[in-house]
Amino acid sequence: MDTGTHLVIGLGLAGLAYVDPVVASDGAVSTAVLIGTVVGSQAPDADTLLRLKDNATYIKNHRGASHSLPALFIWTALISGFLWLFFGDLPMAHVVMWVFIAVAFHVFTDLFNTYGTQAVRPFSERWIAWNVIHIFDPFIFTSHLLAIFLWSFHLVRPELLFPILYGVIAVYYIWRTGYHYLLESRVFKQDLAYEPGDRYIFIPTVHLYQWQVLKKKENGSFVLGEYRNRRLKWVDCVTCDVHPAVDASKTHPDIASFLYFTSYACADVREHAWGYEVRWVDVRYRHRKQYPFVAMVLMDQRYRPIDSYVGWLSHSRLEKKLRLDLY
Repeated sequence: MDTGTHLVIGLGLAGLAYVDPVVASDGAVSTAVLIGTVVGSQAPDADTLLRLKDNATYIKNHRGASHSLPALFIWTALISGFLWLFFGDLPMAHVVMWVFIAVAFHVFTDLFNTYGTQAVRPFSERWIAWNVIHIFDPFIFTSHLLAIFLWSFHLVRPELLFPILYGVIAVYYIWRTGYHYLLESRVFKQDLAYEPGDRYIFIPTVHLYQWQVLKKKENGSFVLGEYRNRRLKWVDCVTCDVHPAVDASKTHPDIASFLYFTSYACADVREHAWGYEVRWVDVRYRHRKQYPFVAMVLMDQRYRPIDSYVGWLSHSRLEKKLRLDLY
C-alpha cells in the first residue's frame, strides 16, 4: 500500500488495541501502543532510503529483506525496545504484540498489490503479488479516515468502532480476492482471440470495477487490455525482441536488478550508428499508452555499456536523457 494508507492503518490499529483491557486502562500504555503501531506500519518501507544509493539497488531490494519473515521480528524488537527505553515500565508483552500486528499487517496488505513482496524469505526469494488491491484503495483509505474522525471526536468508542471497521475490511478483502479469481478464470470466454496456453493476469486499478488485463502468450509476447463495464477490450500488443544485444544487456547491473524484480519484462532493441539501445519495460504498468517502469542500457557495437537508466520515467523524458547523454 502507499505511505498514506499505511499511516491511517497504523492509527486504526492503535484504535483496535483498545479491545485489550491493559491498553485501554492506562494512558501511557495506549500512547506507547499508538506510537508503536504507527511506526510499525511504516517500518518495513524504511528500505526506501536505498534510493539515496541508486535506483538499481532500490528496485532490487525494495519490499525484499525488509518485508521478510525475519524482518517481522527484527522490526518488532527494534520498535518495542525503543518504546521500553523511552517509556520505562510498560506491560511489554502487550506492547510487543500490537507492534508485531502492525508490522505483520503492513507486509500482509502489500501481498495483495501488484508490486509484490519477498515475504517468505529466507525460504524463497520469489516475489509474491496477488494483484487484488490497488496500491491506493479509496475504500480502505476513506473508511479508516472516517473511523479515525469518529474516534478523535469521541463519537464512538474505539473498542466498538475498530473491530467493526476491520471486520468490514476483512470481508472486502475476501470479496475482492474471490472476484479477482472469478474474472481470471472466466475471461477467456470473452476473448475471441483466445488460444490454448494463453495466461491472463488481472491488475487492479483505483476504480473498483475497472481492471487492466495482461495476456501472456506462449511465444513470450504480451497483449494488454482493459476490463470495464463487464467488457474486455484489447488496446496494445508488445512483442519482445530477440537479439544478441538483449542477451548482453542482461549482465549489466541495472538490467539485472530490473529482471530480478519482475517476471513481466519485455525488451526492445534499437540500432544506431554508435551501437545499440536496449530498453526493457515491465508490461504490468501501462499508463497513458506508455510503459513508465523501464530499464535501459546503451551499448557500443561491441556490446560494451555506454550509459544506463532504471526506474520510473516517461518516454519523452527518457528520449531527452538519451539526447543529452549521446550528443
